[in-house]
Amino acid sequence: MKIEYEIRIVREMIRLYCRLKEENRDTCPGCENLARYAESRLRHCPFSDSKGSCRKCRIHCYRPDMKEKIKTVMRFSGPRMLIYHPIMAIRHLIGK
Repeated sequence: MKIEYEIRIVREMIRLYCRLKEENRDTCPGCENLARYAESRLRHCPFSDSKGSCRKCRIHCYRPDMKEKIKTVMRFSGPRMLIYHPIMAIRHLIGK
């Protein structure tokens, strides 16, 4: 299921951000809150498994503050996914 895979990728990107950028050993409460919020948005996506990139979506379902947080996480973690999770990153890029 595509949504489940998207949730795994987003969670991994948030974990990477929290560990490398914020220098936390475990996911901090703020990052865990963001991960739960992103998962909720993905699970309630009206496009379900036919969805494309959230960035290109015509329906923006993230609150403005959460949208900025997830953009920050993705800008930081996206390039690093190739180093820390290469298979997941390449699979994600090919699937787009």
